[in-house]
Amino acid sequence: MDASGDGDGAKIKMPRVAKVKNKMAAPVQITAEQLLREAKERELELVPPPPKQKISDPDELADYRMRKRKMFEDNIRKNRSVMTNWIKYAQWEESQKELQRARSIWERALDVDHRNITVWLKYAEMEMRCRQINHARNIWDRAVMVLPRANQFWYKYTYMEEMLGNIAGGRQVFERWMEWEPEEQAWHSYINFELRYKELDRARTIYEKFVLVHPEVKNWIKYAKFEEKNGYINSARSIYERAVEFFGEDNISEQMLIAFAKFEEGQREHERARVVYKYALDHLPKEQCEEVYKHYTVHEKKFGSRAAIEDVIVNKRRFKYEEEVKANPMNYDAWFDLLRLLESDGELEQVRDTYERAIANIPPSQVKRHWRRYIYLWINYALYEELEAEDMERTREVYKACLDVIPHKKFTFAKIWLMLAQFEIRQKDLNGARRVLGTAIGKCPKNKVFRGYIDLELQLREFDRCRMLYQKFLEFSPENCTTWMKYAELETILGDIDRARAVLELAIDQPRLDMPEVLWKAYIDFEVEQEEFDNARRLYRRLLQRTQHVKVWTSFARFELTLPDERALEKARAVFREANLELKTSDDKEERLLLLESWQAVEEEAGDEASRDEVEKLMPQKVKKRRKIQTEDGSDAGWEEYFDYIFPDEEAAKPNLKLLALAKKWKETKEKEPETSENAEDS
Repeated sequence: MDASGDGDGAKIKMPRVAKVKNKMAAPVQITAEQLLREAKERELELVPPPPKQKISDPDELADYRMRKRKMFEDNIRKNRSVMTNWIKYAQWEESQKELQRARSIWERALDVDHRNITVWLKYAEMEMRCRQINHARNIWDRAVMVLPRANQFWYKYTYMEEMLGNIAGGRQVFERWMEWEPEEQAWHSYINFELRYKELDRARTIYEKFVLVHPEVKNWIKYAKFEEKNGYINSARSIYERAVEFFGEDNISEQMLIAFAKFEEGQREHERARVVYKYALDHLPKEQCEEVYKHYTVHEKKFGSRAAIEDVIVNKRRFKYEEEVKANPMNYDAWFDLLRLLESDGELEQVRDTYERAIANIPPSQVKRHWRRYIYLWINYALYEELEAEDMERTREVYKACLDVIPHKKFTFAKIWLMLAQFEIRQKDLNGARRVLGTAIGKCPKNKVFRGYIDLELQLREFDRCRMLYQKFLEFSPENCTTWMKYAELETILGDIDRARAVLELAIDQPRLDMPEVLWKAYIDFEVEQEEFDNARRLYRRLLQRTQHVKVWTSFARFELTLPDERALEKARAVFREANLELKTSDDKEERLLLLESWQAVEEEAGDEASRDEVEKLMPQKVKKRRKIQTEDGSDAGWEEYFDYIFPDEEAAKPNLKLLALAKKWKETKEKEPETSENAEDS
């Protein structure tokens, strides 16, 4: 750049840059990969090797060395921290057999960076290559003092001493190394070093220090296996025992105990192995016992009796169920599995304790369906106490505790009340059973409780009590038709027909019934059984005053048909005719059609030709029609087809019927005309 002017008024002129006129992309594009590929193909970056120089004169050699040293020194002077320049310089001096110069360079490099591991290693390797053993030892000593945590120095140092046959020196180096408590591999190297020279006592001593410095489970196991491999069985067992004691119950290891048991199994000490396995199962957390169970099962299958194998399998299943209930205490199916297992092979107190743990998990919600599985825990508990433990007082306490837990204001379980009452009867305490059921009716009257109480009194032939219970039952639930029928049935069995009729009469007068048609049918059947046909006929008439349903008419007609009377068929026809007239005003034409079909079926069975024709003339004609479909908001949604029935006696339908008949006749005439014309031509 040019500067013009003087002082503060000086101005700097910027160079002029040519503007790019055409900024469009070139028609031929090229990528960086193509540039590199073309450069390689044309060998643009290949530099020819320098010519080989052959030195044959001492002066020329000295000149060559001076130039090389000057080049190395210049490189070092440019950047002293680049260790590659120092290493190349020292290796070059070594290749020139200038050991003193090479040592000087290595020392200068260490002055620059004394923590560089590579420099120390290559320095010591140079001395070893040149068989300068004392120099090498000196370098290794200095290296391990400066960087005692660099394991490469110790490995190389001990390897050198061992290769030289200086076993005592190598052991001394290992001892110095172990004072720093290095990683596990260093201890193993020291142990293997002693084993190579059959120094078992020294190796054992190293192991003793090793398991204290690195007290992991695997190291104790290696120590024990070392003793076992060398035939010291008692010593190996002692190590396992020490390891178990060392870790204690709080930090006990699954891996350690399995190894201990396998060791005993290998020595054919199967009882000792069982003791170890059981100790593991008793002291280990449940989530860590899976592998123990697996190995224990394999051991018992190999060496145990049938009872021992079953015991292991039961324990394994119990462990599985215990884990499930621990993960989800509300999993009642898992509690059932666990209790079933313990009941088949368990102590009484253990089963009771498990039942207590199970029933302590009360469902949190007040919804009956969430309690159904839970209640069966109580039922099984009570049955176990009664049948297996044979403790009747405790059984009674279980039932009462269950009833205390159930929220009777929300819902109840009639099964519990009935089972407690049946238990009291088995204990020959009838009054106690009645007190239980009476309390149930007072607290939470339920159909099932009433029926169970009534069945009990029926079995005892206490009919007056049954009547009282039926009365209370009907006061509680007057709409229950089944109860009314059962009550009437009881009075019928007892021979009190008037009382049974009064009960049924009272029943049909109730304003709301759950199954009124069943009740009326039962009342009519009752009168028929008593051969009070006039009463039954009057009941039909009363029922028809309440409903004009086609089934009632059909039943009434068939009732008349079944009576032992010569005019039964005529009376049945009279009922059908009356029904037809009554249903004529009904909007539901299908009901009238059903009535006529029933009438037709009766005439087919017992009528004559004239009566059949009478019914046939009353049968409607089936016509397909269309009507609009309307949605809830009143808009049209299209058309739909439906079938309508047109009865002959409908006055409004006569013109339509005549029109249909004429159309049908015209169609038949049109179909016959072509045939007539064809016959005429042929003739």
